Amino acid sequence: MGQYEVVHALTIRETRTRFGAHQLGYLWALVEPALMILTFYVLFAFAGRSAPTGMTLFSFIATGICPFLIFSSTVTFVSNAINGNKALLYYPQVNPIDVVIARVFLEFATYVGVFLVLLGLETLVLRKASVSDPLLIVYGFGLASLLGAGLGLVFLGLGQLSNAMERARGPLMRPFFWVSGIFFTADGMPPQARELVLWNPVLHTVELCRAGWFERYNDTHATPSYALIWAVCLLLVGLLLERVVRRKIDLT
Repeated sequence: MGQYEVVHALTIRETRTRFGAHQLGYLWALVEPALMILTFYVLFAFAGRSAPTGMTLFSFIATGICPFLIFSSTVTFVSNAINGNKALLYYPQVNPIDVVIARVFLEFATYVGVFLVLLGLETLVLRKASVSDPLLIVYGFGLASLLGAGLGLVFLGLGQLSNAMERARGPLMRPFFWVSGIFFTADGMPPQARELVLWNPVLHTVELCRAGWFERYNDTHATPSYALIWAVCLLLVGLLLERVVRRKIDLT
């Protein structure tokens, strides 16, 4: 059995494990982010806060939350790839990286699908389509997925070497929710604050997604190469740690 067949089988297994054998499980994948978006939509509406010019409030929040969820969910599921599949790793055909690839693909496909459904429904309601550059949206989602995979691999390796890292992952990830551009745009930040938040590579992926969706959005502060460099570096470190962890699993 080749690696493609292994990853394909693992992806199917991960899909059934996460969403269940019934179609209602897939519905929950849509309901959960939709509820999150609607919650913040209501809060923003009651607070009297409007979206930036050229954006609707719903699409402004959705284009921030969906790429962030790809990143954060991928980090969570990749970092738990070994602990959740230890029994499978004793089969010689299955390596930890196979499980990682399956989980990354599943998270990417899930949230891209959620994004298309939610923004598609808004387009039908408003009867107005304003997609600027679909490829830019895919690029932003792809970078968010790669960043999540890289950071997840780092947490995976460190978590196998030290139990304290598993407990530290949550607190370390929490600040990303507030500084990744879900509720603001880089262009709307004061210059000094903008210089700080632009160090966060996830913000650049959100900016790319918004630039791809909104025709009038100015994405001059988004630097795809910066996010890509972060993703590549995290993946290299994570893959190195994965090799160390793989030897440790083999020994045990």
